[in-house]
Amino acid sequence: MTTTTKPPPGERRQRTHRRRISLRLGRFEVKAAPYLFISPFFILFGIFGAFPIIFTVYVSMFDWTLLAGNQGFVGLDNFSRLLGDSLFWNALRNTFAMFIIATVPQLLLALMIANLLNRTLRARTMFRMGILAPYTTSLVAVGIVFGFIFAERYGLATYLLEMIGVGQFNWRNEQLPAWAAISIMVDWRWTGYNALIYLAAMQAIPRQLYEAAAIDGARRWRQFWTITVPLIKPTILFTVILSTIGGMQLFTEPLVFNYGRIQGGIGRESQTVAMYVYERTFGGTFHVGYGAAISLVLFLIIILVALVNFTLVRRSIRTAEG
Repeated sequence: MTTTTKPPPGERRQRTHRRRISLRLGRFEVKAAPYLFISPFFILFGIFGAFPIIFTVYVSMFDWTLLAGNQGFVGLDNFSRLLGDSLFWNALRNTFAMFIIATVPQLLLALMIANLLNRTLRARTMFRMGILAPYTTSLVAVGIVFGFIFAERYGLATYLLEMIGVGQFNWRNEQLPAWAAISIMVDWRWTGYNALIYLAAMQAIPRQLYEAAAIDGARRWRQFWTITVPLIKPTILFTVILSTIGGMQLFTEPLVFNYGRIQGGIGRESQTVAMYVYERTFGGTFHVGYGAAISLVLFLIIILVALVNFTLVRRSIRTAEG
């Protein structure tokens, strides 16, 4: 017969203390683990997202240049100066014009292409890969090709317009032709990308809905507007917001189209707000404070335009559903 000896009181207290510590650590681990898992995102966002915005707000309140540094606090003087800057308003007008000319046809055409690719076609995979090719093409190559297409004298666009009796255009130094040419370049690059996004959303729609609509006598065009468009409404809103952000930040296409001229033409015919920010910040006087003020105004304009587009698209889709 064996007998068990109880541990001394001091050892029991130590075991109880260790047990309580392990329980507390376990509870802390359960509560803290989710935050540790998501912390990399917030750390990276804080470094590369939140901090640049906060620092831009800070710099916009100062007379700050790259050469002379901080020259003192000026408050809202950079923003009041912006209201009377004719070059800024010209860049804003160019940005809005190219955004509207490029975005509306781009998304409508992407919807049509996605609807066609969603049907039973031969070599569907080849077509789907083909419409994504412009997106993967180097922008430098795109700029060179479109530079030849819209050359003033011997470009393909000029030749085709002369064939139908329209005449010649100065594609880089006239405002409307410059807007049209850059918008065509943007549409060529991004239409296929948006079409594939729409196609992915369309393929998630149950085929039984189309079969039931066909039995009821609805044709394909009617099925498209009454079934496809309402069911991919979140995707349409997503592409509208993305296109708004990209269109209002347009920089590379007009810069490449104008052979690297940051003014966007002799008379600033196609200079966007993003190009004007670069010109003020890294060219001429290197005025970082003024460039930061323009960047903040552009940021607020993007948010406002995105909200307006979001509201308009939702209303139009509800009208189509009704």
